[in-house]
Amino acid sequence: MLRALLELGALRPGSPEPGYNNPAGKAAHEVRPYENSDWRDARAPNLMRCLGIDLGTRRIGLSYGDELGVATPLPALTQADAAAREAGLAGVIRERRITDLVLGLPLNMDDTAGPKAKEAEAFAVKLRTRFGLPVHLVDERLTSHEAEATIPKARRREVRASGIIDSRAATLILQDYLNEKFPPPAADQP
Repeated sequence: MLRALLELGALRPGSPEPGYNNPAGKAAHEVRPYENSDWRDARAPNLMRCLGIDLGTRRIGLSYGDELGVATPLPALTQADAAAREAGLAGVIRERRITDLVLGLPLNMDDTAGPKAKEAEAFAVKLRTRFGLPVHLVDERLTSHEAEATIPKARRREVRASGIIDSRAATLILQDYLNEKFPPPAADQP
């Protein structure tokens, strides 16, 4: 990266390298944390930070991923009040400096959009309007079923209320998106 910056003239030999907390390449004593007032660009302007969302009527499952291409579950939003869940979602977006939202779209098995898919589409519009971030809709058919299958049957009822299944479903949704955006290298065939 340093060589590319030198070739582009963006960095002169001997000057400090731009970095995570030094986007302008200032000397270390000149850098102030969060210098940029725009929270999305303040610390790492070129990094993609995705939030996977599995929208439910009682819980919102969440996951996080970036250019590394690995989705990891986050604690689900399980507040009883929908407004409290949405406020919690806003907090996660702000704290993690999210750049892209990936929302599960629960299509029917025959590829039609039922009532739940229409709710997800309306929620996507609401997210785009409120946060000004791109919202990517990803087919989430059977993700909750797949996530639930990893839990022993005897524990599913107690685990369901915790939001673990919802966040695992959000992880599967986000992983599908990341695999499409950053395809894993093809394995060499012998």
